[in-house]
Amino acid sequence: MNIGGHRGLAVAAVIGAIIGITGCQQTSTRAAGQPADKETITGLAGQAGTGALGGACVFVKPDGAQKFGHVGWGFRVAGTGRWVYGAVENPTGALYTAPGGDIGAWHAEGSYRRMLSDMSRDAYYPGASDHPYSRYRCTNSSTYDVNAARTMIREVEARGFLVGIDPRTGDLTSRDCLDATYDVLKAYRTKGLTRADKLSVPNVWVELLWGWSDKRLTPR
Repeated sequence: MNIGGHRGLAVAAVIGAIIGITGCQQTSTRAAGQPADKETITGLAGQAGTGALGGACVFVKPDGAQKFGHVGWGFRVAGTGRWVYGAVENPTGALYTAPGGDIGAWHAEGSYRRMLSDMSRDAYYPGASDHPYSRYRCTNSSTYDVNAARTMIREVEARGFLVGIDPRTGDLTSRDCLDATYDVLKAYRTKGLTRADKLSVPNVWVELLWGWSDKRLTPR
């Protein structure tokens, strides 16, 4: 349950959820940002649009979930220059949704530019969103497993949503937007992916992605 060794932050996240933070539900305040620069993964080998390597991105709504943060994911289909991307949006704000229920899960596939455009506009958000993704961090990866990542997408979309006590097991745990993002990118075998323990705070975890690029994302 700890976050990079800081158990108190995980506990704070749970307490926050209990007193009214609704998992990965979005807030209505749009984050300000500057125009994104070149369509590259800066500071790392290769360009984001090329297909020679694997690659992964994490998309962030820093003010989501009452400023605990909300995240989505993307990964490169190596050899094609295409990306698969998505998120678990939890539009109802419920702390628990049983497996198979509506958790606002979605995924899409397209070019790197299309991915940035879709994420910046919340193109697949289930309902009207006033708060699209405003930050993204990316990395190249010398290891990748596209098939495993696609399989994990189907799993996270079907397993429901949870922040708190699991009614089936009695355990304090989570199956939220960060768990979905981490599990998909872990299945992809993303190199340099920081571990995300259960009940981790998304905004804290995002800062621990050492060596990943860091850019603002504005509607495009």
